[in-house]
Amino acid sequence: MKSRRDFFKQMSMGLAGSIALSGAGKPLEPTSKNMIKSIKPMGFNWDTMDPFLFCVHHEDHFPEGDEHMGPKAQFLKGRSLGDDFIIKDGFRMYHGDKVPGFPGHPHRGFETITVVRKGLVDHADSLGAAGRYGEGDVQWMTAGKGVQHSEMFPLVKATEDNPLELFQIWLNLPAKNKMTEPHFKMLWGSQIPKYRHTDASGKSTNTEVIAGSLHGHTAPSPPPGSWAADPANEVAVFNIQMEEGAEFTLPKASPHVNRMLYFYEGETLQLAGKQIKNYHCIEVDAGQDLTFQVLGGPAKILVLQGKPIGEQVMQYGPFVMNTKAEIQQAFDDYHRTQFVGWPWDRYDKVHDRKLGRFAQHADGRFEEGV
Repeated sequence: MKSRRDFFKQMSMGLAGSIALSGAGKPLEPTSKNMIKSIKPMGFNWDTMDPFLFCVHHEDHFPEGDEHMGPKAQFLKGRSLGDDFIIKDGFRMYHGDKVPGFPGHPHRGFETITVVRKGLVDHADSLGAAGRYGEGDVQWMTAGKGVQHSEMFPLVKATEDNPLELFQIWLNLPAKNKMTEPHFKMLWGSQIPKYRHTDASGKSTNTEVIAGSLHGHTAPSPPPGSWAADPANEVAVFNIQMEEGAEFTLPKASPHVNRMLYFYEGETLQLAGKQIKNYHCIEVDAGQDLTFQVLGGPAKILVLQGKPIGEQVMQYGPFVMNTKAEIQQAFDDYHRTQFVGWPWDRYDKVHDRKLGRFAQHADGRFEEGV
């Protein structure tokens, strides 16, 4: 079996990266009715609010794949393999040596929601579960009391490019569920509700309802231990895609809910009398209906909202707990048990090139991507 790097170094950035628990940037003065609370530029890791911990947007233009489903040798020259986060030739290798991605690493105390817009992800974990998902699919994984998993990006196309675009979102677990059993669930692309709205001028807005509900469209249920499993917590993940000039109203939630908009693609978003340029996140008052319009071209906006858990967060690398003692216990447990160990022949596990989208669960249940 391939030797592993120090997993703490592996957690330094990206999908398995450290969490930015506090944002940068100066909030704006409140607008009328305090609809907009703050506007901040988005970096590599996006600012989040309780109950969310972390959000990152990966977009890589991978070339055709070699026999290992990685880039050909000429694309690997001049890279810091194993820790490659600088875009070169349109892509990054992240922590991969041959195949881009994130080899086996541990987590405890929170959930990962991986939303794949383009390309494929190969999953393997310490419970023996595996899968391949992408092209609109979402994987929702509860780390709970501890799990190792790998997230590799196989370049399955040998004669054409392999573009990849995904979000990974970290959702916190309350103290009562920190040590729940690990679990993952597939939300296949065809099962995710899509709400289509046409405004008075005939312009359309399409919204993927990944978590929560929107105008009668309710997302598939999350894993049972999730903060999102209780509708009273009003957790929502929406991916909104708007035509140029389209106007859309996001209905209000409860006033105590946190709501953040991530304007990740487009030119200008007009909201509450302000024109906001792209790649900014906007904290808004969830207790008000929110009407916005896009100008200068089509646009895409990710929305994260939820009732805050309101507990102390203690985070170190791959572990998110409530106290320093619990973090130390997580390290001790991982060093002692490896969270059940790693049953695969390599930490950068990829599946057969010919396989389609699938999920093999730890209990033996098999799903084919739909």
